[in-house]
Amino acid sequence: MLADLVEELKKTGLQAAPADHCYAGPEDVACDVCTGRKMKAFKSCLVCLASYCEKHLQPHYDVVPLKKHKLVEPSKKLQENICSRHDEVMKMFCRTDQQSICYLCPVDEHKDHDTVSAAAERTDRQRELEVSRQYIQQRIQDREKDVKLLQQVLDPINQSADKTMEHSEKIFTELIHLIQKRSDVKQQIRSLQETEVSRVKELQVKLEQEITELKRKDAELKQLSHTEDHIQFLHNYPSLSALSVSTDSSSINTHPLRYFDIAAVTSSEVLGPPE
Repeated sequence: MLADLVEELKKTGLQAAPADHCYAGPEDVACDVCTGRKMKAFKSCLVCLASYCEKHLQPHYDVVPLKKHKLVEPSKKLQENICSRHDEVMKMFCRTDQQSICYLCPVDEHKDHDTVSAAAERTDRQRELEVSRQYIQQRIQDREKDVKLLQQVLDPINQSADKTMEHSEKIFTELIHLIQKRSDVKQQIRSLQETEVSRVKELQVKLEQEITELKRKDAELKQLSHTEDHIQFLHNYPSLSALSVSTDSSSINTHPLRYFDIAAVTSSEVLGPPE
């Protein structure tokens, strides 16, 4: 009897306590079966509409009927899969009203509507999602090319401005009596330079922001494409598939040097040839 008691204590009371990181925190999904301090959920069941830690999930691996249940990553949104009208799991989708429904909904408020299984609708939306991702990835590549093009434009702008300034200095050195006009032309060149650089950098910032937004959108769609919960996929897809307006690449001016050429001609016309 003593040996049996020791063996029983080994199996239960003497087991090592779980580490603190195994318990559910405010941001974690907690096991619905645990009592007292709850453990972190290891999986959520779309059939039971409950979340389980590794210990309480074991029956889903051992009991034959439970093996058929759909297990997904832990989710706090399981109750969103329940039909508020019939209190049944929503496994269908109404294309007429664009919403998830349960198997009883087509009998009354969705009667004669175009309804399909959530899995079938997910398949169609998954194809749309992949097309959207391809489009986004192409836009990312286009915007990255535009950013490189803008970077290539900045150097000639500054080089041209510096060269024009150097030329202007030579003219003004020989025309000391026109020092005020020299100052005006310098200010005109620098002002034009600042305007052009500001315009290019502003557009560059917009393009980089668009690339960041597109990459974020692509990551969200990628994450959505891997979710195993059809209802959550259909619930989140409309808002995630919407895309922002693309920046107009036609506004990129790749020939800014003509402005400084005009400035140089203007200074020659105002000041005349060097003595």
